[in-house]
Amino acid sequence: MDEMHKPSRRAFLRGGAAIAAGTVAGGASAQSADPLITDVQEWASITGVGVDETPYGMPIEFESHVVRRNVEWLTASPISSINFTPIHALEGTITPQGCAFERHHSGAIEMRKEDYRLMINGLVDKPLVFTYADLERLPRENHVYFCECAANTGMEWAGAQLNGVQFTHGMIHNMEYTGVPLRTLLNEAGLGAAGDLKDKWVYVEGADASSNGRSIPMEKALDDVLVAFKANGEALRMEHGYPVRLVVPGWEGNMWVKWLRRVEVSDSPTESREETSKYTDVLEDGTARKWTWVMDAKSVITSPSPQMPITHGKGPLVISGLAWSGHGQITRVDVSKDGGITWETARLGKQGDTKALTRFYHDVDWDGAPMLLQARAMDETGYVQPTKEQLRDTRGENSVYHNNCIQTWYVNAEGIAENVEVS
Repeated sequence: MDEMHKPSRRAFLRGGAAIAAGTVAGGASAQSADPLITDVQEWASITGVGVDETPYGMPIEFESHVVRRNVEWLTASPISSINFTPIHALEGTITPQGCAFERHHSGAIEMRKEDYRLMINGLVDKPLVFTYADLERLPRENHVYFCECAANTGMEWAGAQLNGVQFTHGMIHNMEYTGVPLRTLLNEAGLGAAGDLKDKWVYVEGADASSNGRSIPMEKALDDVLVAFKANGEALRMEHGYPVRLVVPGWEGNMWVKWLRRVEVSDSPTESREETSKYTDVLEDGTARKWTWVMDAKSVITSPSPQMPITHGKGPLVISGLAWSGHGQITRVDVSKDGGITWETARLGKQGDTKALTRFYHDVDWDGAPMLLQARAMDETGYVQPTKEQLRDTRGENSVYHNNCIQTWYVNAEGIAENVEVS
């Protein structure tokens, strides 16, 4: 078994004394006779690769470790499974399509855009069928949004499980989507037949063998939902729904239906498999809570973390991570080095669209003392990311979905990080 896939030792640390990291001045050391500076290197002695060597550029071999990974024992088959974005190895906020997580219910399908059809039916004035070429002729928009699987961090409900931020929080990506607002297509079909729209729904369905489908309230459908055909400036990848997928900003990823083929207007939710037996929150008493679509404010430190140890020793250290909220923009992130006893406000990176990832930084001088690293996000509604104990007090330990608890990494004196629980 891959070392990163092994469950970590369960370290249930309830409370505890403060573990404070001191400050030590540090920086680059002087080099007097480094051959990499004084000698002419091979790469400066010969001509390099020509412009036509790789018509579509690929990552250099030295970054071959920055890839999606799965957990083999998590699902019975990769056909209906998930893999994880290497968020520990990325910077900024935009996720390259090539390493953005995948979630399939019956495998990724190949479909030519010439064969693509999107039907709008149900309670509409005139049922319509759009081709890919039709969509390209309509007014388009560009927005950056995060997409997070509702099961992200789900394995951590009962305690520290997987020893890597890629596996605890990697069911997420953040991309710039190009597409047509769903309301444009609905208005083209006409909603007069639906009557009063306040209690109406749309059912969105994919073209893959699973016929994955979800019900969306009409209010959301007419707000910011996007029928997307590009991501990060290029065509969608096959695994991300080429040629067309749905984008449902701020809401759980299962609703972002790939290979979108049908939008049906109805007067009630469809109650499909993916919104009844799946993607509901089972509470302490065994009852299941439905319609918990929004992904609440959440954050995680990506470096240092179990896959990104401190290798430079004492001195200047950049603590970095990601924060996001389905309710809007992140307004503040606090970082704790002592397991939540004391907090310091981090520096936010450039803010982009609402309902998008925000990068945060906390610059410290590390004296080599052990740390219990945590991040805590707040969004524009005033919502504060909860501890795991707070979530358990409300929902018990039967849940899988919507775990947005504060995550803890224990960093030892050698800079090695481990997934632990401080609740």
